[in-house]
Amino acid sequence: MAEKHPPAARTALITGASRGIGRELALGLARAGLNVGLLARDAVRLEEVAGEIRALGRTAVAAPADVTDASALSAAVATIEAGIGPVDLLVNNAGRFDAEVPPWEADPQEWWAIMETNVLGPFLLDRAIIPGMLARGGGRIIDLSSGAAVRDTAASSAYYTSKTALFRLGGSIHEAGYPRGLRIFELAPGVVRTDMTSGTAMHADRTEWNDVAEVVELAVMIARGGIDELSGRYVRAGTDTPASLRFQLGRGAEVLQDHVRRLRAADWPEK
Repeated sequence: MAEKHPPAARTALITGASRGIGRELALGLARAGLNVGLLARDAVRLEEVAGEIRALGRTAVAAPADVTDASALSAAVATIEAGIGPVDLLVNNAGRFDAEVPPWEADPQEWWAIMETNVLGPFLLDRAIIPGMLARGGGRIIDLSSGAAVRDTAASSAYYTSKTALFRLGGSIHEAGYPRGLRIFELAPGVVRTDMTSGTAMHADRTEWNDVAEVVELAVMIARGGIDELSGRYVRAGTDTPASLRFQLGRGAEVLQDHVRRLRAADWPEK
């Protein structure tokens, strides 16, 4: 079977779209010419974002739902696709952060609730959206990742574990779907000032923040197919830029080795 290559995205579905990075991604993708489906729990805020997108001359559909509720998600996806057409780009942005305590002090119910939002939610969206993408020859997915996906921590273990698990899920989707036209990316936004980051002890004294516009810029590049060769891999706003990624891709096979920007164990040092 010949490898399929999806065209540039025309429609996007964004979770956690009522505020923060999700809202900025929704507006940025609309400015780039996409029609946008918005999904979050806060119906009032969601409709406000939809109104902003419509004012830009694009179509927007707001569908309130909890990403951990499979039946509500199915209904939300149906509502969104009825309004904007089949989804070409899925952005799994909704996420939660847990208490900044060691694992043995964490509340079990909160710990698992973080995993459900940050991992089960994207899995359910992937499951709802990917079959349609494959039937049309492919599509793209962006998982909002984090440096937490690739490093250890003394606290907030649910968040760190969830981001690593999401990266591994993305790798599975890449392996199974790439020949059929699926492209998936783990996009870390860096530390953007949001309600979530501002409320954490680890960022209490921070004075410098990543610009969310850099996150939007990379998302637009992904939507247009600009870094499809990096499917299954990690990119980081604030460190990676469209120009730097184009330069890296110009080096060809050197940057596309299996271990580069993917979850892999390091080998023992050679003697």
